[in-house]
Amino acid sequence: MPQTNPFHSLVPRKLTDSELARSIRLNIEAELDAINLYAAHLDATDNEEAKAILRHVMDEEREHAALFWQLIARLDPEQAQHDREASQKYRLITTGASHEEVEAVGEGGGGVPAEVELPKHLTVGSLRK
Repeated sequence: MPQTNPFHSLVPRKLTDSELARSIRLNIEAELDAINLYAAHLDATDNEEAKAILRHVMDEEREHAALFWQLIARLDPEQAQHDREASQKYRLITTGASHEEVEAVGEGGGGVPAEVELPKHLTVGSLRK
């Protein structure tokens, strides 16, 4: 039975963090492709045993993608900054902020404009009051 040579993809030197981040992005692409493939298999069968295995494996792929994304944030500080800004922009967009307010995130003002009220999320602590 033929086996893949475990050394076929070795480079003649160690990768920089930037190069490794680029490689990890390809790994994320493969994980997402696998998630979509398993989801299609789930949709295509009524076999409950197969579905249980597919769900389990698909969940593992989701975890891998999430772990790789966290690794990229450590390897690529610019990507990490975009992630932080995207979280702020997401909250602004979903609370009806103007385009200008959204685009101002990360442009020196840093943070959420005072006139935009973000939704308050319930927590166990807030329910005790």
